[in-house]
Amino acid sequence: MAEKVQYIATGRRKNSIARVRLMTGEGKVTVNGRPFNAYFPRESNRLVIMQPLETAKLETKVDIFINANGGGLSGQAGAVKQGIARALVKMDSGLKADIKKAGFLTRDSRARERKKYGRKRARRRFQFTKR
Repeated sequence: MAEKVQYIATGRRKNSIARVRLMTGEGKVTVNGRPFNAYFPRESNRLVIMQPLETAKLETKVDIFINANGGGLSGQAGAVKQGIARALVKMDSGLKADIKKAGFLTRDSRARERKKYGRKRARRRFQFTKR
């Protein structure tokens, strides 16, 4: 039996890291051992994750196994999107132009700003009392 070739890539967003394994198959997506729809219940997160596959028109041609940790679900969804995009480029370098133009290879470096002393949050001040 011929062994399936795996393409491994990493994606990052906020405090989340996603390790993605991509191989030819019938479109099965597994996240941390759970089905894709069970792990990401919010539809917007699922749409974000599928964007690179829709751009490459490979939704039903690859199986994806994802290990995501750190941060929240939205950050993990962004990390998974970048990981899938990088794995697709490793699989077929001809897809790089379309995926890069869509902005899926760029790391979104925005993260939560730290809390400052004398403030309620990073920039929010405590309420002013006149008396």
